[in-house]
Amino acid sequence: MKIAKIALSAALGFSANALGQDLTSMSASEAATKIRKGEITSEALTRALIDKAKAGKTLNAFITLDEEGALKAAKAADAAARAKKWKGPLHGVPLVIKDNIHVAGLPNTAGTPGMKGFVPKESAPVVKKLVAAGAIVLGKTNMHELAFGITSNNAAFGAVGNPYDPKRIAGGSSGGNGAAIAARMAPAGLGSDTGGSVRIPSAVNGIAGLRPTIGRYPQAGITPIAHTRDTAGPMARDVADLALLDSVITGAKDALVPAQLKGLRIGVPKSLNDGVESETARLMGDALAKLKAAGVELVEADIPGLMDLNNKLSFPIALYEVTVDLPAYAKKFGIKLDLKGYAETIASPDVKGLFGALVKGEPPTIPKKVYQEAMKVHRPVLIKAYADYFAQQKVAAIAFPTVPLPAAPIGDDQETLLDGKKVPTFATFIRNTDPGSNAGVPGLSLPMGMTKSGLPVGFALDGPSGSDRKLLAIGLALAALFGPIPEPK
Repeated sequence: MKIAKIALSAALGFSANALGQDLTSMSASEAATKIRKGEITSEALTRALIDKAKAGKTLNAFITLDEEGALKAAKAADAAARAKKWKGPLHGVPLVIKDNIHVAGLPNTAGTPGMKGFVPKESAPVVKKLVAAGAIVLGKTNMHELAFGITSNNAAFGAVGNPYDPKRIAGGSSGGNGAAIAARMAPAGLGSDTGGSVRIPSAVNGIAGLRPTIGRYPQAGITPIAHTRDTAGPMARDVADLALLDSVITGAKDALVPAQLKGLRIGVPKSLNDGVESETARLMGDALAKLKAAGVELVEADIPGLMDLNNKLSFPIALYEVTVDLPAYAKKFGIKLDLKGYAETIASPDVKGLFGALVKGEPPTIPKKVYQEAMKVHRPVLIKAYADYFAQQKVAAIAFPTVPLPAAPIGDDQETLLDGKKVPTFATFIRNTDPGSNAGVPGLSLPMGMTKSGLPVGFALDGPSGSDRKLLAIGLALAALFGPIPEPK
């Protein structure tokens, strides 16, 4: 029997002590360690993840699943491993990439029909860093069309389903990443975030996501919305994996350990914690109680006028910059679309309506004067408001629910229900993540629990500009404090 077991494991490509272990449940860090120890092979892991992706195809998490390319790369990784030639800390580990981040040789649709034929010749710098460290690109994930929304209800490529309830949204715009990682189709991946597009899908899918300090990651080779707001960001089931991907992309050398919670000061701004759905409020209350019991000092002080200030600059910046940045991007990469061309080929009604208005110069078109005022007057005030808050309150971070409610039903594109009351879907889901995005500070979301109906809820932390690694260390400590949530069924 023992001989048969060894023979079977050899045929499948991993060691006998890995038999019976679900390869798809491993974190990126764990998988990398086991590949390096020879306990599993990259090929076995990659095949298991591909099988999981195929079995869960009704979630519609992928636009392109690169089965052939991923297996070829996995076999090459295993050959290198046998020769003890290691590429880096992600050697042989498959990751998913949002379909607006360039991967050489794979289509980059940005979730819109007009870009179906665009195949970049060169990967984005953030992808190059991951691949140079040994990562394998498993495929390109589905998303809200052109990243302009939070539902990932994509009329061109289909809606992305939530693994915890496929009739509900996976969030957006990096919804395919959120669903794939939560459903164990990949251990981690790379999304993009303009106002919450990494953290919102992380929250509603029960995984972790990091929006880095603006400018910390190179932004070249990513289909843009707004160059002063956009950033790539890692997504994973474990905060430790976020730290690993962040270190690979930035070159950070520190060995992160969980932060000491006793004596840590964390702000709890009223404007980001009020008006949330009842189950979300209950879970947030439980989470804050755990922090307090662990010795965290909770500082209940608000950021004065935060929401009004953010409203003066959020849409003016995004809606002005997209009219400049998207056509310039298309021209640079030989995509034969101007703003009008994008508007004509967009499939999703919400995005099509917005772009149609921009082309016609109708509201919400932003005049250059309004944009300049947002950039030169209002944004510096917002940035200072955050900096002053962290300094004056002497807090390492601020805490709030990532989104004010759990995943909404697919189809609630314009309005959804919050405790039985109709609210605007986009504005409600982005309410808490948008201000920090405009201030350019790092933001982290991690799961803090499940509603009584079985939906994940996210706990968010924003930190001072440049405090990304410290924020991740706090996240490591909180992940241990909150404990894991159940896998989706």
